[in-house]
Parts: sequence; structure tokens; C-alpha cells
Amino acid sequence: MRKLASIQRVYEIEPIEGADRIELAHVLGWKCVVNKGQFKPMDTGVYFEIDSFLPVRPEFEFMRSSSYRKTDIMGEGFRLRTMKFRGQISQGLLLPVSAFPEIPEGAEVGTDVTELLGVRKWEIEERATTGGTVIGTLPYDIPHTDETRVQENPDLIGEFKGLKYYISTKMDGSSHSIGIDENGFHVTGHNYEYKDDGMSSFYNLVNERGYREKLEQFAAEAGLRTLTIQGELCAPGIQQNRLRLRKPEWYVFTIKEDGKRVGLQRMVEICGILGMEHVPIEEVDTDLPSKYPTVEDLLERADGDYPNGGKKEGIVIRPVEPVYSKLISAELSMKVVSNKYLLKNEK
Repeated sequence: MRKLASIQRVYEIEPIEGADRIELAHVLGWKCVVNKGQFKPMDTGVYFEIDSFLPVRPEFEFMRSSSYRKTDIMGEGFRLRTMKFRGQISQGLLLPVSAFPEIPEGAEVGTDVTELLGVRKWEIEERATTGGTVIGTLPYDIPHTDETRVQENPDLIGEFKGLKYYISTKMDGSSHSIGIDENGFHVTGHNYEYKDDGMSSFYNLVNERGYREKLEQFAAEAGLRTLTIQGELCAPGIQQNRLRLRKPEWYVFTIKEDGKRVGLQRMVEICGILGMEHVPIEEVDTDLPSKYPTVEDLLERADGDYPNGGKKEGIVIRPVEPVYSKLISAELSMKVVSNKYLLKNEK
């Protein structure tokens, strides 16, 4: 689970030109605006990441004019998003540990207090955006597709040392997956499995393209027990269609054979066999830290536009062949979301 709220250390305080009351705190790989004098280097605080939805409580009331939201799905609270103060990008919220008496005294750096403080991830429930009849949660072989942002764990950059890596375009759409296992064929969104009743636009696309038959034949010929394919559905009506597509397209970014993620070459090969589009591959090289040693270097690399115009969401970086990461207890992978995209599109 993502640590939306955690105890973190402030590693640097930086002045903001022309600002008398605020300054910039460096936490993990993030930078966020804080009140001047509130923290000094090596202090600890409670850091709330962007995309957090904070409960209504006195400590957060100062954000009411800028961040208060109330929806039928999420209820009411305060949404944290990328903002700009005096020309400085601020991502997240940092407050003193003492502001939250429920946090145990002496809590160590890295302690996850997301649940303790009632923090949730901001999202518009997919039933409100993608349609379809929900028949259950995700099957065991289809995991959530959230990638770790490099700012959450900058040390991930070092784990690419000496590895051949690839950079793919982060497509701006809605995460959808298909898969087969001993229980049959599955079609899912980010959180739920859907029924084939004509109500799910993605299921309809799967049927139109014959993906079920293709997967079943491929798995049988390859002798696979399970096959999972995950991708991003981009289309008119989804995420403001920033790719400016005229018709739906599904871009594959992960394939798992018998529960194991395949490498880049195998993913491209399988997509070719099944007649599927994969995410655009922007770069293949070796030793990422020597080329992009800092978070700032990667943020600059993430900027750009989609071919038809809209501001690109960012990039995803993975080894060409899967490698296990002890830092995230999963296969090594990270995303870099463009700050220019965030400032232009977050509302």
C-alpha cells in the first residue's frame, strides 16, 4: 500500500525568492512549501503526498479555500495536488508531528500513519467514469497498476546502476487488464472485475477485437496456466482525451506469464502475435544513474507532448529484463510524472 501519510525527515530548507513567510522543504524526492521557520534541516514531520484526500479536521482547515472537495463517492475532505506558490512548485503537505496527538511519541522515520490519520487516496470511483457492472474485486493474478513515483523513493535511481533499462511513455487514460486463469477469462478496471453485459466500454472493445479467443489460443499453445495483460485505455471521453484520439486504443505496458512479468522484448513479441498496441518505447540504454542521476534530471526528461498535441503525462522506467527491488518489495519500476503536466491538468 502507498504511504500517503508518513513520518519523514526534512533534509534541506531552501528560501523562495521574494517570499517573506514561506520557504521550501525537501522531503524524500519531493519539494513542498512550508511556513518560514516551521522546520529546520533534520527535523521530522508528517508528510502527506499529492493525491491524498485528507479528512475534515482543524489541522487542515487552512486549505479550505484551495483544496476542499465534496463528492458523492469520496465524501468531503481536502485534496492535495501539485500547486505553485511564488513561482515555486509545491508537491504535498508537511506539518509538525506534534499537530497530531494520536501519533505515538518517538515514531520512527518512515512510519506509515495513513490509516491512523484517516487519509485516503483521491480518486473518482471507476464506476462513475468507465461504466460496466462490477462483479468482484481484482482476481489474484491481476494486481493494481500503481507505479512508485521517483520522488517517493529517490534511491530507486541507484538500483538501475549497471542495468539495461527502457523508458516508455506514460499514456494518459484509464488502467484496464485482461487475463485467464483456472477460473476463466477476466476483464478488469483499476479496482474491479466487470461483467460482459454490454455496459462496459472496455469489455465491448475486448469483444470487438477478439482478445479472449486470442489469449486462450496463445496460452494453450504456450502451455501457460495463467496469462495477464495490463494496459492503459485511452479514448474520447477518458481523462479529457489528452492524446486526442478519434477512437479507443489500449496500450499494453505489462504482461505476466504464469505470474511472472516478462521483459521488454517478450512483451513486444506477444503484442505482435496478439495484434495489440504496446506503450511507446522512448529510450533503451544502460546505467540510468550515469545519465539521469537526480530526480530533477528525470523530471526534465519526463516533459513533452503526445504526438497529436496534448501535454504528456510522463514516463515509466523499467529494466529491460525484470529485476526485484528490495526498496519497494516488488519488481523494479518507477514513474516520473511531468510537473508541467500536473500544473496544466490538475484541477
